Amino acid sequence: MTSENKAPASGSIVVVGGGISGLTTAIEAAEVGYEVYLLEKNPYLGGRVAQLNQYFPKLCPPTCGLEINFRRIKDNPRIKVFTQAQVEKVEGTPGSYNVAVRLNPRYVNERCTCCGECAKACGTEISNEFNFGMDTHKGAHLPFEMAFPPRFVLSQQIIGTDDAQKAKAACKYDAIDLEMQPKTMNLQAGAIVWATGWEPYDAGRIDNLGFGQYDNIITNMMMERLASPNGPTQGKIVRPSDQKAPQNIGFVQCAGSRDENHLPYCSYICCMASLKQATYLRERYPDANIYIFYIDLRTPGQRYETFYKKIKEDKKVFFIKGKVAEVIEDPATKNITVVAENAVTGEKIKQTVDLVVLATGMQPTAANTKLPADLKYNPDGFILNDYEKGGMFAAGCAHKPADVVSSNQNATGMALKAIQTLARK
Repeated sequence: MTSENKAPASGSIVVVGGGISGLTTAIEAAEVGYEVYLLEKNPYLGGRVAQLNQYFPKLCPPTCGLEINFRRIKDNPRIKVFTQAQVEKVEGTPGSYNVAVRLNPRYVNERCTCCGECAKACGTEISNEFNFGMDTHKGAHLPFEMAFPPRFVLSQQIIGTDDAQKAKAACKYDAIDLEMQPKTMNLQAGAIVWATGWEPYDAGRIDNLGFGQYDNIITNMMMERLASPNGPTQGKIVRPSDQKAPQNIGFVQCAGSRDENHLPYCSYICCMASLKQATYLRERYPDANIYIFYIDLRTPGQRYETFYKKIKEDKKVFFIKGKVAEVIEDPATKNITVVAENAVTGEKIKQTVDLVVLATGMQPTAANTKLPADLKYNPDGFILNDYEKGGMFAAGCAHKPADVVSSNQNATGMALKAIQTLARK
């Protein structure tokens, strides 16, 4: 491992996380004159938004918001972007922090033109985490079509193999460097914004809902990838077991949320996500029956309430108020029977569907990976902001469950809080 020390100008801000909240924080701070270091653990920016098919309020594809933000970052010399970067240690006090960062190698340098010849030469197929393991990608790959920075990456799994040498030999631009090593650098900053985002709750931990046990039970984020034109099925929503078009689809709300054994809080986005995904299905399958099993439907704000009312007008969308007790697979057809108790009538309901979508909850990344800094958390792993102390702040879903619009608004506020810390020093 090599080491580099960088001493940026005083008054800089470190933003940890390159999702929509981190992008907004970095851009807002830089465009009023502050130097920003944007750190992202993945080889690309965009976070969870990049994995969506569409997002509220306008049901835009990710390209709408991300492309504009990427251009603003590219055009702003005050923003320094480091991908595959992990914060290892934070020392200091508000106005004067030392941030130790590890930079992991991508084995592809700035000469990359995204020609794709390295991927063609590479035979190894690796599970595609971007698509939640529903397909594979080559050991040399572009994370997704509009990835920023626009550069291929070599998986660590092929380093030291013949495939890595083949990929290097195929590159006409000398863009593949198999000798790249991890590096460390130190950043001096006056404020830090933690925009470390969220992870889908592990549905495999919910014993009664069959995820990982039955093929035709997927999560809401898997549905986003299936519906996406750059997803594993190029936008075709099909059953994993046989690639057939589903005609009866069940949504199970609060899969892990509002449950003392899993996530005790409401994840805020799940109800609207399922209603949105009902529109995906209706566009593709006009005659499909959609069953939504829910405890309470939460549609915060007039715009979301209007969207809900529009979905309710669909005669083939059935809302069933009742907690799902179990799911049962028919081994012959791979169909799933959803068993629930109707909270209104008290009767036991059994509904057989072709595909089940679990509305899994939103868990802060920090709940599973504690951050190397003096931060306070609530019992669920969300970072608590200490405005009196200042210096370090959490933005977006690192602080609380939120949709894209709320995350953007909060990130703008956290950029201002970071600037205020610098102004006081």
